[in-house]
Amino acid sequence: MTDVFDLALKIEPQHIDILGHVNNVMYVQWMQDVASAHIEKIGLGLKEYLKLKHAMVAVEHHMQYRKAAFEGEDIILRTWLDDINALYSFRQYAFYRPKDRTILFLANTKWACVEIATGRPKRMSPSFTQAYQPLKSDVNPFDFEKYHTDII
Repeated sequence: MTDVFDLALKIEPQHIDILGHVNNVMYVQWMQDVASAHIEKIGLGLKEYLKLKHAMVAVEHHMQYRKAAFEGEDIILRTWLDDINALYSFRQYAFYRPKDRTILFLANTKWACVEIATGRPKRMSPSFTQAYQPLKSDVNPFDFEKYHTDII
């Protein structure tokens, strides 16, 4: 079982677009960044993918931009695993501003297991299914009070 995973970030000038807020493309990059950091923490990251000769690749994203974020603000990139089956894992994201608990962005990604050499779909090995466990149903991933204080 995995837990929610938080990554703190300060919004820098390079994150800002011509309208003065975070560029929407940055959110996709941050989804990748927080997912990669999370899998490294649970012990099945990119190095392990290469050893096992299969990996998880994004096949579908759904995103909702809710509020703008601005230069100099601290935000939290939160992710958790939502579901898993033999071929796919499903990851959720909630990016929020801790100072006012405002949700800035929500998303989810469907990840497929593939053989690295061929790119063909592959059933997940036990290494994957054991590491990539969904969040327990009694954990509220939107309880920002509970988790964010340790990382800011």
